[in-house]
Amino acid sequence: MGLPLGNVLEEDQGTPIRRSAVVAHPKRGRTEQATGPVAGNPGGRRNRGVNVTVESTAGAATAAVPELVQLLTPEGERVEHPRFSLETTPEELRSIYRDLVLVRRFDGEATALQRQGELGLWASLLGQEAAQVGSGRAQRPGDWAFPTYREHGVAWCKGVDPLNLLGMFRGVNHGGWDPYEKNFQLYTIVIGSQTLHATGYAMGITKDGTDDAVVAYFGDGASSQGDVNEAFTFASVYNAPVVFFCQNNQWAISEPTERQTRVPLYQRAAGFGFPGVRVDGNDVLACLAVTRWALERARNGEGPTLIEAFTYRMGAHTTSDDPTRYRIADELEEWKLKDPIERVKAYLVREEWADQEFFDAVDAESEQLARRVREGVRNMPDPDPTSIFENVYAEGHALVDEERAQYVEYAASFDGSEEVGEGR
Repeated sequence: MGLPLGNVLEEDQGTPIRRSAVVAHPKRGRTEQATGPVAGNPGGRRNRGVNVTVESTAGAATAAVPELVQLLTPEGERVEHPRFSLETTPEELRSIYRDLVLVRRFDGEATALQRQGELGLWASLLGQEAAQVGSGRAQRPGDWAFPTYREHGVAWCKGVDPLNLLGMFRGVNHGGWDPYEKNFQLYTIVIGSQTLHATGYAMGITKDGTDDAVVAYFGDGASSQGDVNEAFTFASVYNAPVVFFCQNNQWAISEPTERQTRVPLYQRAAGFGFPGVRVDGNDVLACLAVTRWALERARNGEGPTLIEAFTYRMGAHTTSDDPTRYRIADELEEWKLKDPIERVKAYLVREEWADQEFFDAVDAESEQLARRVREGVRNMPDPDPTSIFENVYAEGHALVDEERAQYVEYAASFDGSEEVGEGR
């Protein structure tokens, strides 16, 4: 069963559309008038007593508009959208499929490594590959991405070696890549703070006079953070060339989206004065097309855009989480039918653009990647314990030098620790 199609709230569409809904509140037991559909699954997951009508601000009834932008159905059928089009060659589709498979395999290997005690923690992207690969491939080399801690697919598209991502989760570095080399900022653990960093960088781009743009990634849970809303305000007021890419995977750890907002997340953009779009986050082609469009708006001086990629977190929030404690198995099974990789594979097969030899070759390459990651992680050298003192100040500092000497003396009191401070 395909996902519903989508809706754009945008200033250049003319008269904005007002969505009104009569909602039977499950706790208060009374009927309320709300603007917009209930914020959960537009297909009806957990929505109770909802009767939605769509009308123009002039009051005339209009036909219902699609709820998500979708170009490739879960069955692998190509569909058109009235506002977003995308032309792809067979070679591009095969390359997209390869990216999706390799990213998922690397992610799965990282989860296994954590279970084996090789990583301290891992935040899996399982189920969100299309949102990340689609938006990542939409960016030009000069564009900047500001990630959370889950954008492994975006990192792949920006050319970051997967092993560099894993160093932080193994505890041997604070981010093993140069952000200025890949235009991919270091992972951000503090929820939502990277949206402010992205907005500030985008404001700087306007002063530099370049036509680059910025993509700020965050999740549905982060949308409740003050930092994110402050970033929206600054981006709107300063017309910053930034795309806010929200991966709504339905769960902020154990908190469902419907408990954070009364309207779909993409509609929040209207209150800040810029357009919002909801896209099928499991459709890599739709994510690619919409992100390209939003980046082009930014380059043309039209300001920020909010993209809500409606997807699903198939695994745990992190490897320290147990999702079986707060969500039902039927929900997971429903989303398995919307798998982002299987729909691309079905499309390639239907169009006869790939054969079994191609799929086998991609699978073999993914196993090679997993082996390289596995061996690379296990062979990562531990950092010199005293290196923590070396990057506090640019030049020497008496207090830090004193603390370093105390630590070296303390560490030397343990058997076999005489090598501390010698870089081994």
